[in-house]
Amino acid sequence: MCHPGINSNINFPAPLAAMGFLAACAGTVLSGCALIAAAFVGKLKIARIALSLLAGGAAIYLALLLFFSLASHETILARGQEKYFCEIDCHLAYSIVDVKRESKASVNRYILEIKTRFDEKTISSNRPIDAPLMPSPRTVDLIDANGAKYPLEALAGTALTTSLIPGESYLTQVSFSVPSQAKGLKLFITTTPQWPDLLVIGDENSWLHKKTYLAL
Repeated sequence: MCHPGINSNINFPAPLAAMGFLAACAGTVLSGCALIAAAFVGKLKIARIALSLLAGGAAIYLALLLFFSLASHETILARGQEKYFCEIDCHLAYSIVDVKRESKASVNRYILEIKTRFDEKTISSNRPIDAPLMPSPRTVDLIDANGAKYPLEALAGTALTTSLIPGESYLTQVSFSVPSQAKGLKLFITTTPQWPDLLVIGDENSWLHKKTYLAL
């Protein structure tokens, strides 16, 4: 990952990924407007230049997107290891601290305790120590070795969108019901996917990007 010493949801510097996406959107809009305006007034040379800029910028951006997706690798963190989420800054870390299993007939019910922590070591000296941070919406799934996905059945304790201040943490219990024959279970916590995520360089929700999981 591009953030030494941590396992995160991105393998490209998050500030650059955000700025790159915004720059790509702005460049696409400006080049598109220039292309349309030039074509409308018959300035074909300018229209060709605008088209070349639009195509060249898109090609470079897509090449970077694919490169960092293909360079990513699946990571499964052991119990207690933390997965950081980088939304410009890499403040929030998630880990599994406890696992309970209840067996009934052909179904196992897993109750997992997740710890959400605001790592105070990740803030700058200019950030107020008592300024809260609200996590982005999270999606939580249990996945087996065959790739079968089991959705969240119930959630108890502190909601995963509860705000924290630096150094603060809280616990959340999530439960899943899975077939007893399911093996190699791992928890996938991710930012709830939205359409821009597919086009953000290095984001694990981007196209073809490998994921970081938490082992039970």
